[in-house]
Amino acid sequence: MSVRLDVPVLAGSLVRLEPLAMAHAVDLAAAVEEDRASYGFTLVPRGSDVPVYVAAQLARRGLTPFAQVRVSDGRAVGCSGFWDPRSWPDRPGLRAVEVGFTWLAASAQGSGINAEAKFLLLGYAFETLGVARVDLKTDARNHRCRRALERLGIGFEGVLRNWSMSWAPGEEGMLRDSAMFAVVASEWPTVRRTLLTLLGKVGRAG
Repeated sequence: MSVRLDVPVLAGSLVRLEPLAMAHAVDLAAAVEEDRASYGFTLVPRGSDVPVYVAAQLARRGLTPFAQVRVSDGRAVGCSGFWDPRSWPDRPGLRAVEVGFTWLAASAQGSGINAEAKFLLLGYAFETLGVARVDLKTDARNHRCRRALERLGIGFEGVLRNWSMSWAPGEEGMLRDSAMFAVVASEWPTVRRTLLTLLGKVGRAG
């Protein structure tokens, strides 16, 4: 299934997920240049390339992209999206979708925005779209991202070799091993509680 999903703005107390638009480009161009140390395995453009990146994401088949807008200052500080929606073979509706193409500005990392964005996306996927499964994957070498997903209570399923295109510098056109994570519908209540607990700790710290 390659259609874009019709998803409204998903709003939390820390982050607002808005359908990605060229209007976000100025903020995103500043966000990507704050500190790029954590982007070694992730598709993140340089600031000057953000308009081309936004256009490409909007044209990418099967992607429903969002700008992650920080509520505290109204600035777009990253992106995420629903990717690769899969339909049931014999009835209407989706059986699965992936959350992917995610990155955050350095100033937004560790702020609770990532946890709340996952809470909003997973909640919409399970509670509105009614999927049975949500996938998340990362370069198997991206231990920082893997630890973050595990901390959110999202289960690790294994490594698939030569599964995805690599975004690492110097590996253009090459394949990477992908660490696969997922939440299935029966796990969502537990993962939801974990995310709410993490977000509660962020709120008390703030």
